[in-house]
Amino acid sequence: MHTALDTSNSHPPASGSAIASNLTRQVMSSREIADLVEARHNDVIATIERLFAKGLLRSPRKTRREATGGRPVEVYDLIERDTHLVVAGYSDEHRARVIDRWQELEGRVVAHLQVPSTFAEALRLAAEQVEKNQQLQQVIEHQAPKVAAIKRLAAAGGAICITDAAKHLQLSPSKLFDWLEQHRWIFRRKGSRRWIAYQPRITAGLMKHKVTGLKPDTETGVERAAFDVLVTPKGITRLAELQAEGSL
Repeated sequence: MHTALDTSNSHPPASGSAIASNLTRQVMSSREIADLVEARHNDVIATIERLFAKGLLRSPRKTRREATGGRPVEVYDLIERDTHLVVAGYSDEHRARVIDRWQELEGRVVAHLQVPSTFAEALRLAAEQVEKNQQLQQVIEHQAPKVAAIKRLAAAGGAICITDAAKHLQLSPSKLFDWLEQHRWIFRRKGSRRWIAYQPRITAGLMKHKVTGLKPDTETGVERAAFDVLVTPKGITRLAELQAEGSL
């Protein structure tokens, strides 16, 4: 869960810089990046989706937020590493702005850190940390079987259909199909019910097509083939990572 930081001193609150409640994970929104590099938000979004399609970004999480006039707008939240990749093609001055902004955010994290002033406070903080560590260990133990299964699947070297991928991820097939379509992994041509993988996902090794020969058309004699879209081991591993991050 993220809590919005106060960004009123230098950037509009709509930018959406955020920090996790445990003060360990900060994100910067695509809108704030666009403000810093003086670019159109749609252009920044296009860069994010292009890099994500190549498997280069780790953190994109899309949310819908209210913009000026109350119109909802889709925004990506990125960790620091990914913001630097996104702005790599901009000028030195623009990249410097992003770096300065991250340093400002990190300074606020330090300011929010609670430093014990008494022995009793130190003991209380230590006890809270032990409790958090125990909770984290429980999460790790709970996820261990799923992680092991995904690793075995990735090592198997075989691609599987989207329905089977949903079963491995413990998702409903309809939810996975909807997510893949929304995030431009798969699409349908107009008038067709068959799913097709986007070429960037195929190039990135996340998806592939299985081609099955069909009987020739009885009227024309033309050879026919069916295309089934499959998720590769690399693809399901990436989906599992997104699921663990809460993006899927």
